[in-house]
Amino acid sequence: MNQIGTLQRPGETRWSSHLNSITSLLKMYNATSAVLKNLKNTASNYSQRGDAHNAYNRLRSFEFIFILHVMKEVLGITDNLCQALQRRSQDILNAMSLVLKTKDLIQKLRDDGWNELLKNMISFCETSELDFPDMNAQYIVGCSRNKKEDVTVEHHYRVDVFFATIDTQLQELKSRFNENVFELLTFTKTLDPKEFFKLFDIEKICILVNKFYPEDFSQQEKECLLYELKHYELDVCKHPDLRKISTLSELCRGLVESRKLVMYPLVDRLIRLILTLPASTTSSERAFSAMKIVKTRLHSKIEDDFLKSSLVMYIEKEIAENFDINEIIDDFSKVNDQRVQFK
Repeated sequence: MNQIGTLQRPGETRWSSHLNSITSLLKMYNATSAVLKNLKNTASNYSQRGDAHNAYNRLRSFEFIFILHVMKEVLGITDNLCQALQRRSQDILNAMSLVLKTKDLIQKLRDDGWNELLKNMISFCETSELDFPDMNAQYIVGCSRNKKEDVTVEHHYRVDVFFATIDTQLQELKSRFNENVFELLTFTKTLDPKEFFKLFDIEKICILVNKFYPEDFSQQEKECLLYELKHYELDVCKHPDLRKISTLSELCRGLVESRKLVMYPLVDRLIRLILTLPASTTSSERAFSAMKIVKTRLHSKIEDDFLKSSLVMYIEKEIAENFDINEIIDDFSKVNDQRVQFK
């Protein structure tokens, strides 16, 4: 990772792609309906006519339109967060703030969004010449004419679809960004060198170690860390060269190059632990995507070490592009005598 909170895959997410598709379909709904209506009567064979007929009926159903509008509202709220978490240099504190705002907006949609959604649905149905169902009528399942006892049309769409969809999104956000994650990421920002170590806080750093890394530091090291941090604050945080850097990874390299690593080994260890944090599932998703490409059917017997090395090279393409092949060959040749001479 380039810095804590930095995500590895920039660009448009699949969520934005879904949102754009839904928005486009709603805008082109009448045109799409007209094309399908024409195809179900004029297609060249029965199979195509049948497919067009089924697609037309599904497209013109109230349930299909309702679900599209619900998805548009939910994805519209979460799209900004999805985009932010994909940026290469997203600030963690701003990202966490955006998570909280997204939760609030989704909760507000659940509490107050139903009437507005119905209003939009009525307007859309009138524009597209669709029948709006009686919300007080008894809900009938599909075309089977089976009725759900004591379930009205409004209850079905409000509880079984609208509330259920929103509750799933809220639960997903709460599970991925729980209180422990918020606290951990907030504490890790205290070591971030951005803006001249503006967020540096010795007390929070000590809490970070005691609460989240109790097994990585002995009790004696925890006591020594407090005094090491005091020296670190006056030395590294004021160092003219180290004050210019803006990411934890650069800070880690800077400590090595300036040999401050020898003076602050405990701080360096903590920084390296923080740099291994998976701030998002994005890195894991990229690893699994790469595994599908690297470990193919022909490579099914590849050993773990070789697979791991291959995945690192594939995932970190930007770093690998800077490698000099001739230097690699020279280093490999020096390890031991080879049967085949590379040069």
